[in-house]
Amino acid sequence: MNGITTRFTSVWDALADTAEEAANLKLRAELMRKIAELIQHTGWTQAAAAEHCGVSQPRINDLLRGRISRFSLDALVNIAASLGQQVHIVLRAA
Repeated sequence: MNGITTRFTSVWDALADTAEEAANLKLRAELMRKIAELIQHTGWTQAAAAEHCGVSQPRINDLLRGRISRFSLDALVNIAASLGQQVHIVLRAA
């Protein structure tokens, strides 16, 4: 090791190659977390959640397990909309 330590603002900044990729990962992670909270709050089984979301049960399993690489922002917005939720995006200077 060279003794140099790199610090990152978030885990997504450390994992991503670019700031754009990190921003995308952050948004997807937040949407996944919110959707998972909604599903858990309703007490639905994965099968029931899948039916309400218009996706397969394995897809819900991937979401609940945080498999972020399997979801695009579009897919997550669609799932949120199927649950009667609106997604709002706020832009701030970095």
